Parts: sequence; structure tokens; C-alpha cells
Amino acid sequence: MESGATEAKQAPEPLSVSGAMALAKGALEGVVVRLLGEVSEVSAKPGYKAVYFTVKDERAALPCMMWNNRYHAAGVALRVGQLVELTGRFTLYAPKGRMNFDVFSLALAGEGDLRLKVADLARKLEAEGLMDPARKRPLPAYPRTVGLVTSPRGAAVHDVLRTLRRRFPLSRVLLAGVPVEGAQAPAGIVEGMRQVVEAGAEVVLVVRGGGSFEDLMPFNDERLARTIARCPVPVVTGIGHEPDTSIADMVADVRASTPTAAAEAASPSRESLERHFSARARSLAACAGRAVERAEAEVRRFSTRPLFRDPQLLFAAEAQTLDLASERLSRAIPANVERDALSVERQRERLSRVLPVAVERARADATRARTRLAACGGSLVGRFSQEAAVAAARLHDLSPLSVLGRGYAVARTPEGAVVRSVRGVSAGDAVDVSLADGVLACRVEGTRRIDTEIMEWEDAS
Repeated sequence: MESGATEAKQAPEPLSVSGAMALAKGALEGVVVRLLGEVSEVSAKPGYKAVYFTVKDERAALPCMMWNNRYHAAGVALRVGQLVELTGRFTLYAPKGRMNFDVFSLALAGEGDLRLKVADLARKLEAEGLMDPARKRPLPAYPRTVGLVTSPRGAAVHDVLRTLRRRFPLSRVLLAGVPVEGAQAPAGIVEGMRQVVEAGAEVVLVVRGGGSFEDLMPFNDERLARTIARCPVPVVTGIGHEPDTSIADMVADVRASTPTAAAEAASPSRESLERHFSARARSLAACAGRAVERAEAEVRRFSTRPLFRDPQLLFAAEAQTLDLASERLSRAIPANVERDALSVERQRERLSRVLPVAVERARADATRARTRLAACGGSLVGRFSQEAAVAAARLHDLSPLSVLGRGYAVARTPEGAVVRSVRGVSAGDAVDVSLADGVLACRVEGTRRIDTEIMEWEDAS
């Protein structure tokens, strides 16, 4: 009895339900964890103070709640299927005995985070007007040069080339082979666009085949989007498949669902060309027919004019004027000739009367002038004759002939040089000796030199 009473006194007091829940709540709220899960359901009704949702994985599900102020601060719009990363603590709602995960912070994980960033960039570029339809340019109807920027090893390049060859084989394709996946893909696509534009492309196709959202992320690059918007020629994108839409698609001038659709958008079809040319041919034929009809009507109208019925009317007035002028000349010329003949006859008669008198007068003037000249010439000749005689006497005195006449002689060498000294000749030399009446041909047998000093002394004595 005593041992049983002692055990009863030492047994703990049983807890109430609320007490047990409070104990569990205190133990759970001390555990703060970060977890990853997929959103399976969301309840964010107006008027609620919190947002309620459930995250799950392959083997478990966890109900979560997040106060509205925290939810709006996170900036994430929860949707079923998103992969989210949560930070929070476990807690219990005692009235219902339900455990919740009280979320402190919320962020998209994996593809969900990428989609959020892409959505933010899209809103930014849209606010700047890069997606405004008014900014986008029409495609050329018949592009002669098409730039193609894509991977050279994928199926997209073959689809585009085959489509262009089938629809518009006249176009020339400039292919820029670039990577379309990976971190370096945006820079390669930008450089490829620059190269084909500088080479003369009239329209640029930026295409790639299908893939996951992560595979298509290079086409959500901001630099690539701005390059497409600034491109001087229209840009057509064909990225992925029909449901896939990237930022490059949003800013491009034309967005096609597939690479093949992009090639079709940038080229006219053979059928449309045939219809277009047929319509132009009919229009040209109709215009030419109307032009011919108008020309025929003009010709008929001109043919009714009197001028074209009688060509003589074109020069009738001029011909009559010529006839009148000819008649006037035929009357005026004989009268003028007769008048000129009378004038010439009168001039001849005047000359016949005046000319003899003038000749006689001129003859008398010439006789008088000859008489005067003869009288004046005689007086002039006497004075000049005396002067001439004096000059002749002086010339005679100075003439070497007069010296020779007095018995002197002049000796000359055969060359005609005057021999002035015996030193000028030697024995045996031929000399010519000039006399007053002729020349002697002599030869020197010897020379004797006369002493000049003795002669000068003798002359002085």
C-alpha cells in the first residue's frame, strides 16, 4: 500500500490539449529552415491577411502561409507549377490542430527565377518603347540579299535555305554561323548580325530550333534585344517552336513561330509572284491598249485638219509672198539698169570733155617744171664739178701709179705681199716687180743691205 501510494504521488500531471499544442508549437517555432519545393495550390483571396499555398516534392506536401506584407515585398506572383525556395519556420494553428510553414522569404528557383528575370527585362524594354508596333518596319517585298544568323550545324539552317530556295531562288543568302546556346551565344549573334548587315543584307533572319527554356535564354539577352531594335534593316526571328516566345521575338520587326516560318515571312512565294505578275501583265496590257486607242483618236483628229489633207496649205502664204517679190524684182531691175546706164553715159561725156583739158594742163605743168629743173641743175653742177676736180687731183697725187711713173717700182711676192725689206726674200725667190706700164717676173740672185745710218748721214749732209 505504501509503495503504490508513493508511485501515484511521483507520476506527472497529464497535459490538456491546449497545453500539449502550446508545447509542440514552442518546440516547432524554434526550427528555422530553408527548403525547395514545387507549388501545387495557391489561395490568395481578397481580404485575407495572408497567402496560403502548398509546396510538394515526390514524397511529401507542406502547407504554407505568408503574411501579405512579406508576400508583396518578395515581388513573386505565385502560380501552380513554380519551383520556389522558401525560408521560414514551422508553426501550429492550435484551434484546428494544423501545422503550417510560416514563410519569411520567397524566391523563384531554377527556371522560375529565370522567367521572373525575363519578365522584368521585358517590362523594362516595353516601357522604353522597343516593343512598340509603330517602331517596327515592313519587310522588303523582294529581298535580293538575305542575312541568316544561326548555328551552321543545326536543322534550322537547312530548313531556312530549303525554304528560300523553293520560294524565292533569286535571293542571295549571307550565312553567319554562330553559337545559339551558352554564355557566349548573345555576343556571337550580335556580331553575326553586324557582319551580314555590313555585307549588304536587306533583311536579317535570326533563327534556331526548339529547346528548353534554359536553352533559349541567349535570345532573352538585353544587349541582343537592343541590337535587334537598332538594326538598320528589318529583323525576322524564328526561335524554337510555336509556344516559345523570347524577348528577341518581342523586339523583332516580325516574329515567326519557327525557322521555316521566318524564311516564309521574309520571301515571297512562287504562287504570289505568279499572281502578282499576272495582275501586272493584265494592267500593263490594259494601259497599253488605252494608250494606243488614245493615240489612234489623236491621229484621226489630226487627219481631219485641212493642213494634212492639202500639204500645199502649209507653205501657201510664203509661196505667194515669193511670187510677189519676184514680180517686183522683174520690174525694178530693168529700170535700175537703164537708170545706171544713163548715169554712166553722162559720166563718160563729162570725162571726154574734161580729160583733154586736164591732160594739156598737166603737160604744160610738166614742161615748166623740166625747164626750172634744168636751170637749177646747171648752177648745181658747176659747184660740184670744181669740188670733184680738187678731189681728183688729190687722188692722183696719192696714187701709187704716179709714183711708179716717176721711175719707182714695187716688188711683190707671188702671194701679192709687198716686199718692204731684203730680209723678206732670199736668193732664188721669185718676185713680181710692178712698173708704170707693166710687171716684171724676176728671181732674186742675191741681196745687198744698205746701211741706213750712212744714208741718213749722207741725206743730212
